[in-house]
Amino acid sequence: MKRFAATKTGTSLAARQWEPDFADTYRFETSCTDDSCVATVTDGPTPANPTLPLPPRYTWDGTSWVHTYDWEWDCYQGEGVPKVWAPAHSVAYYTPQPDGTLTGSWRTDIDSGPCEGSVVMDVAAYPVQPPPGPFGSSS
Repeated sequence: MKRFAATKTGTSLAARQWEPDFADTYRFETSCTDDSCVATVTDGPTPANPTLPLPPRYTWDGTSWVHTYDWEWDCYQGEGVPKVWAPAHSVAYYTPQPDGTLTGSWRTDIDSGPCEGSVVMDVAAYPVQPPPGPFGSSS
């Protein structure tokens, strides 16, 4: 899956700070029991923020894949100013679309500090073609 996030809104100072859209590729493994399915990230880039829970897990709620987690927001306040870390709670959801893509939203509520408030970003994910089968001497 290739995941994209873009354009921030919300009440936090962080929602008004510019940052580029980003995209990363992840591999998931899905496990289902009688009453629930969980998709766990098994491969992808390591997050820069060390407080993010790993591995990320998305639970199927009957409509969307939902990832809920608590972590520490690192509030950027400008060049040369130390970041302020504050407790945060995030919920990201990805809803399957008829064309095989997923779209949704990623909301973070920052509990305190200069970045206190909400940050909301639109998100999307697209299937990535699997690598070709065995080739050459490995076939």
